[in-house]
Amino acid sequence: MTDGLWSRRMRLLGGLVLVTWLVLPLIPLGVWSVARGWFFPDLLPTAWTLEPWRYALSDVGGVPGSLGVTVGIAAGATLLALIVGVPAGRALGMHDFRGKRLVEIAILAPVIVPGIAVAMGLHAVFLRAGLTGSVWGVMLVHLVPVLPYVVLVMAGVFANHDPRLEDQARSLGAGPVAVWWHVTLPAILPGMAVAALFAFLVSWSQYILTLLIGGGRVVTLPLLLFNFATSGRNDIAGAIAVIYVLPGVVVLAVTARYLTGRGVALRGVAR
Repeated sequence: MTDGLWSRRMRLLGGLVLVTWLVLPLIPLGVWSVARGWFFPDLLPTAWTLEPWRYALSDVGGVPGSLGVTVGIAAGATLLALIVGVPAGRALGMHDFRGKRLVEIAILAPVIVPGIAVAMGLHAVFLRAGLTGSVWGVMLVHLVPVLPYVVLVMAGVFANHDPRLEDQARSLGAGPVAVWWHVTLPAILPGMAVAALFAFLVSWSQYILTLLIGGGRVVTLPLLLFNFATSGRNDIAGAIAVIYVLPGVVVLAVTARYLTGRGVALRGVAR
């Protein structure tokens, strides 16, 4: 078997696995979203309707507004996490210093500690700071679970980064901004894309932190989805769930497509 044929088969297999992983869980949600009633042991619903979608897409259901709030919070948390996480990841990935292991453990702590404990502890702090019940407060508290992923991903990226490329650029007269823009950024951009993907998806899926810090005033899609699911409205919950997962799938697809062209960034560094 030639290498080309083997490579094509592996790509096909990988594509099938990805499609299966992404699509199959959505099928029951899609069926629920157009079902008037779906009860065991029926294989398919006995009646079909688009009423759940009409409700979910209307202003009455609150989904369009919640979708905008959720996207804005996730995008803002991702941007803030990159601003903090890129230099922190560089420090961890490229430098050895006393207490480095303790810093790494501290970064991982929000991921290890149960989310409800973190939320309860931060609620009092945010309450005194006047950040509860606001979009900015929710965005900032999302940094707690988001930032560890960004820092650790960027630490791995910078651990494999060659600083001699930056030294060569400086020796040729490039300033700090030019070195960052033309040398460092193209080299780490694929890693930043992965970090941003993790950050967006982690922020996108937050429920406990949003509920406690938002105080019910900041309504995101996870909160709306949970409310309909627990009230027994599986049809509307199915429609909202489909809307809820689509942006994450789009972000994943765009990021994966970009990462396949990571060689372009590396060629840019070589030039």
